[in-house]
Amino acid sequence: MRARGSLLSGVPMSWMTMWAGAHPVYASEARGARVVDVDGNEYADLCLGDTGAMAGHSPEPTMAAIRDLAGLTTMLPTEDAVRVGDELARRFGLPYWQFALTATDANRWILRMAREVTGRPRVLVFNWCYHGTVDEALVTLDDGVPRSREGNVGPMVDPTLTTRVAEFNELPSVEATLAEGDVACLLMEPALTNIGIVLPEDGFLAGVREACTRAETLLVIDETHTLSAGPGGCTAAWGLEPDAVTLGKAIGGGVPIGAYGVSAELGERIAAAEDADLEDTGGVGGTLAGNALSLAAARATLEQVLTEAAFARMSALRERFVAGVERSLAAHSAPWWVVSLGARAEYRFRPEPPRTGAESATAADRALEEYVHLYLLNRGVLITPFHNMALMCPATTEDDVDRHSAAFDAALADLFG
Repeated sequence: MRARGSLLSGVPMSWMTMWAGAHPVYASEARGARVVDVDGNEYADLCLGDTGAMAGHSPEPTMAAIRDLAGLTTMLPTEDAVRVGDELARRFGLPYWQFALTATDANRWILRMAREVTGRPRVLVFNWCYHGTVDEALVTLDDGVPRSREGNVGPMVDPTLTTRVAEFNELPSVEATLAEGDVACLLMEPALTNIGIVLPEDGFLAGVREACTRAETLLVIDETHTLSAGPGGCTAAWGLEPDAVTLGKAIGGGVPIGAYGVSAELGERIAAAEDADLEDTGGVGGTLAGNALSLAAARATLEQVLTEAAFARMSALRERFVAGVERSLAAHSAPWWVVSLGARAEYRFRPEPPRTGAESATAADRALEEYVHLYLLNRGVLITPFHNMALMCPATTEDDVDRHSAAFDAALADLFG
């Protein structure tokens, strides 16, 4: 009750009201894969800040880098920025990088640059995509007709004026949309995530790359969530060839950061745009973007926490998680499916994996989701409040996974008798 006296809806950010139960758990401590609430209850955290804590809570190398830092922000570049840029270039195969404070800003700025260098006004996204609070992405298809997403708060303009929409895994819809000739870039996740994991079908991403090349449309891959696929996200794991990549959340070990990398060709086009004011009033950048704190945290996290060995162990734990879920689904004849992406897994309330964002959206059942989430919460397990995502971090243990398996099995036993 005290929180409602000064915080709107009793939380510091409105989406925190989406946690299951009458009120969100207030945390007092978070370390590794553990969260302790203000009442002293301990939880195995498989939400991990909806990937923001993919490195685990307060990883020691990241904390050490923060403690050793002399000066949090100066508007001056640091050596850490170069080391992070070099490491991201190595992982993703794109040579040039700059930094933001969120993936949302990284996406916003890349969209502006794409429109600038192509001279085209529109952006293409996929139905039920997620790219943070990017205005151009808050759009969906209603019987094949684009419209603003339900609940879109006070849009500056109708997003159908800025954005075209295609259906994931349906290449003809991509090709038809690009044929309009006015799309500056396609902004996409290589696998949909925030509507439940929707994996690309064989040949789809190669077809998208070819279609963008033919249409002279830039391909921007948002790896904010799909970094779970490995150290270089899906871009490295699947051999993708984007013109730009955007990142956020996870690479800072919990310290806010965003990043965008571009190909040599796109970098040259951006540098050649002499009328583009990228330094002052052009809508690109911010006073705290590229700050010393974010870059020190990212350097330590990338070099010492989210390593090749860590991702291998995280993926192995995800396999254990999926095996536990599948055993329970079979034992209780539950008509659900579990989908995986590297260190990340998600169960959906349907008997087969969705192939499009629209199909995945139809699997949503808010009451059932609330039941499962609250059942797990009451047994000391957190999964992400927005959907049924579980993520493994370097500090996750087999006991954490097994704790979920036991609670999930009990939930299904109660549901299906």
